Amino acid sequence: MPARRIDVAHGRVALAAVAAGDAARPQLAMAVRYLLQLIDEKAPGNSVEVRVPPFGAVQVVQGPRHTRGTPPNVVEMDATTWIALATGEQIWADAVAAGLISASGTRADLSDLLPLRP
Repeated sequence: MPARRIDVAHGRVALAAVAAGDAARPQLAMAVRYLLQLIDEKAPGNSVEVRVPPFGAVQVVQGPRHTRGTPPNVVEMDATTWIALATGEQIWADAVAAGLISASGTRADLSDLLPLRP
């Protein structure tokens, strides 16, 4: 989970700025981290690492705990893709088919958790 909790109001303001197309980099970063915070709240755990470089990463989903080296289940994507998936603007299967998501491991399918509907 992110080190500091993002207030819901601040997260929504950042998401609105991204949706309007006028988000500065700090707002984009806050929107990404806010959505990572939401998925962590929805599916706490340590079996899947969700990475959105360079803005953040969280470990989610119940299952075997990962402690060293590269996690066995990793999902990585850019900020635009993550926001689109988390807000329901894009569907998981379409993003995977388009090559927008790098997912490895047997548990690295987040389609049942998305969208988050912040």
